[in-house]
Amino acid sequence: MLAIISGTSPPSTDLVLLTGCLAIGLALIHLLASRLRFLQLLPRSRWLSFGSGVSVAYVFVHILPDLSEAQETIRESLDAKLGFLEHHIYLVALLGLTVFYGLERAANVSRQRNQKTSNEDVTSTGFFWLHIASFAVYNALIGYLLLHREAPDLASLLLFTIAMALHFVVNDYGLREHHKKMYDHTGRWILAAAIMTGWAVGSGTQLSQAAVAVLFAFLAGSVVLNVLKEELPEERESRFWAFALGAGGYATLLLLL
Repeated sequence: MLAIISGTSPPSTDLVLLTGCLAIGLALIHLLASRLRFLQLLPRSRWLSFGSGVSVAYVFVHILPDLSEAQETIRESLDAKLGFLEHHIYLVALLGLTVFYGLERAANVSRQRNQKTSNEDVTSTGFFWLHIASFAVYNALIGYLLLHREAPDLASLLLFTIAMALHFVVNDYGLREHHKKMYDHTGRWILAAAIMTGWAVGSGTQLSQAAVAVLFAFLAGSVVLNVLKEELPEERESRFWAFALGAGGYATLLLLL
C-alpha cells in the first residue's frame, strides 16, 4: 500500500512515481482530445455532459465536505486580526468561480469584437495568452494536488484523477472553441506542460494542511463554473440525462467508497 500523505510528511517514492504516471495521463488528454471527433457534434456529445456531471459530483460530494472539516484548521491558522473571515474557505471557492466567470465573459467579448472587425469567430491573440496562462495555473494546481490532497488515501487519488480527467476533456473542448487553431498549435501544449510542472513542484515541496485546503477551495469554485459555462448555454444543446447520470452515478460511487 502506498504511503499516505499527511499535512507535514513528504510523499513517498512510490506515490511520486504513481502520481507522475497519472500526471502524464492527464497531460495526454489535452494533446489527444482533438482526435475525439464525436465530441465536436451538436447536439452536445453525451460524453461531454456525462463528464461534466462527474466533475460537479466530485466537487459537491467529496471536496466541499472536506473543506467543511478543514474550516477549523484554517481558522486556527489565521491571525487574530483576520478573525472576521469566519467563512473564508468558502470565499476562496467563490473567488475561484468569479475569476473563471470573468475569463469566460472576456473570451466571449473578445470573440464578438473579432467577428465585427475581421469576421473571425476567435479570440484576440492577446486574450488567448491571458486565457491560456490562467488555465495553465489552474492545471498546475491540479497537478500539484495529485500529490497533496485533503483526503490522502489511494482511492481518493484515483477518484480525483478520474474526475479531473473528464473535466479536462470538457475544458479542452471549450478552449478549442474559443481559440481554434491557436489552441491546437500552442495552447494545448502549454496546458499539458503545466500539469507536469505542478506535479514536479508538488514532488519537491510540501504545503501546510491549511494551504492545501485553500487550494482545494479555489479548485472547487473553478470546477463548478467551468462545468456550468459549458452545459448551460442554449446553443450547446446539452444532454441533461447524461449530465444527471454522470453526477448521480459518481456521487453514488463516492458515497459507497
